[in-house]
Amino acid sequence: MAFLHISLALLLTSIGVNAVLFTLENRCDKTIWSGIQASIGQPQLMEGGLELRPQQSRNVTAPKGWSGRFWGRTGCNFNVYGEGTCTTGDCGTGLHCNGASGEPPASLAEFTLDSPLDFYDVSLLDGFNLPISIFPYGGSGICPSIRCDTNLNLYCPPNLQVRGDGGEVVACKSACTAFQTPEYCCTGPYQNPNRCKPSRYTQYFKRACPTSYTYAYDDPATTYTCRETNYLIIFC
Repeated sequence: MAFLHISLALLLTSIGVNAVLFTLENRCDKTIWSGIQASIGQPQLMEGGLELRPQQSRNVTAPKGWSGRFWGRTGCNFNVYGEGTCTTGDCGTGLHCNGASGEPPASLAEFTLDSPLDFYDVSLLDGFNLPISIFPYGGSGICPSIRCDTNLNLYCPPNLQVRGDGGEVVACKSACTAFQTPEYCCTGPYQNPNRCKPSRYTQYFKRACPTSYTYAYDDPATTYTCRETNYLIIFC
């Protein structure tokens, strides 16, 4: 029995050392479907997608050194085979994204683990569809939480709005997604921080979610670090 206790302790220690736990929690009043996309060369987690009913949480384990992103999909309709589409954040492959990215606009939680620190951010670079926040726990370092818990769809500028079948605003595009111009996308002659500046549209996102990444050169101020930690990702 003592040997069993020692073996279990070693196993748990090994998991803690070699893996990171992401807990995804849905605090929305409707079911959402999380999308997960691993970076190139990284393993896909949960086949890239899972369902979260209201108030439900699910754990996803990633190996140390993993990098990728999480987002929420809304208005999904899948059949028994996992085939179907979503109104926002759709990845085009059904319930399991299997490496495909979400269609903008979608709020993103992005991670690069153990490099040698963990780097993480909430990105509104592709626009907004759901409130999303990151809470590190059990780590070392400063490890700040990043909250974007405001529903930006309620006051989205008219020329950025995405409406659902019922006419309600279901997502808010970024200016780059909406207008596709170098000025808003920080491309071409605007591909440097001296020329690409915050716009009135990025400032709308920034006022509501000041710790979020809102345009290409916002990154240094809104990427955070931690070490040896796990993460709670909350939708709504």
